Amino acid sequence: MTVDACAQPGSLSKAGLRRVMVTLCVTEITSWGVLYYAFPVLATDIAKATGWSPTWITAGFSAGQLVAALAGIPVGRWLDRYGPRWLMTGGSILAVPAVVAIATAQNLAWFIAAWLLAGVAMGATLYPPAFAALTRWYGPRRVGALTVLTLAAGLASTVFAPLTAALASHLDWRQTYLVLAAILAVITIPGHAWGLRGHWPDPEPHEGPAHADPGRIARSRAFVALVVALSLSAFAAFAVVINLVPLLTERGLSPGAAAVALGLGGAGQVLGRLGYTTFTRHTSVRVRTAIILTAVAATTGVLGLLTTAPALVIAAVVASMARGVFTLLQATAITDRWGAVHYGRLTGLLSAPLTITMSLAPWAGAAIADGLGGYSHTFLVLALVAVAAVVASLVSVPR
Repeated sequence: MTVDACAQPGSLSKAGLRRVMVTLCVTEITSWGVLYYAFPVLATDIAKATGWSPTWITAGFSAGQLVAALAGIPVGRWLDRYGPRWLMTGGSILAVPAVVAIATAQNLAWFIAAWLLAGVAMGATLYPPAFAALTRWYGPRRVGALTVLTLAAGLASTVFAPLTAALASHLDWRQTYLVLAAILAVITIPGHAWGLRGHWPDPEPHEGPAHADPGRIARSRAFVALVVALSLSAFAAFAVVINLVPLLTERGLSPGAAAVALGLGGAGQVLGRLGYTTFTRHTSVRVRTAIILTAVAATTGVLGLLTTAPALVIAAVVASMARGVFTLLQATAITDRWGAVHYGRLTGLLSAPLTITMSLAPWAGAAIADGLGGYSHTFLVLALVAVAAVVASLVSVPR
């Protein structure tokens, strides 16, 4: 059955579901592209133009991710009660001046403060609220809907990494961010305000145990293990994203070629997600979680071992395939274990520590590389972190 099949009672019509899907696909590509994937392309230019430390520049970006993590908890509560329309619209409105503030920062403190503001916007516009929207509106067909969204949004780096590099070849980094802020405003603000209209339904009774206490679930061994497993794996996966360009340039690629390789990662994410719906039908929650997290660990280690440019580019695409399917694993982790009744709140509680580790990953990867004298050994360390995630995942399913 397709994801735009007839809606459940109290949900959206077929046309409404299609409108929501198209809207989120377009706005997630744009939001991820401007707020996340533009940074690794521009970070080197920012450091050269300003003289600021690359480690502190990356720390500002990481601080924004930390704020996004903390914002996820109240965002989840809002989503469960009111839905995504005005939350995501407000986040888009806030994102535009935040990017302008990044572009016009005259000192490092200003730059970091602008990223903190951007972090609030990210918490209200990136995957968690979009996942909550599709989980509630699509009900039992959520896996198909989430797959379609992440297939589309996986193109964010494919679109925006080369676009950002092309803009930066003709403009300075400040002008590039200003152009990206304009793109963000034109697409996401009217997109969320118009495209996310519609009644926000109550969860269907079969979607989970309505009597379950989300606080008790959050204190359970399975939930804690799930948080640890996904957080460690996300730490490794997203440290790879931000530190991939430095690794490739260290191995002899030009910055432009490295940006293209980062962009190809978006296509890899799409490929990794294509078979997820079939994969869920043939595996248990525990087995597929372990398989996906093992793939993240293995591909991270391979990137640290390879030395030739073509092999590294191929490995980067394969690593992005693992990262792509990891996103779907994260999106369905709560409903696979505890249903959809408290999806927003539990996802907020899960996403907060997970996003904190993601926020630390760019800075930590750069710091480890400084300590070890290069990025190859850094990727091997990240692979060991990802192996620990696999072990934790084995006890992340409730009895």
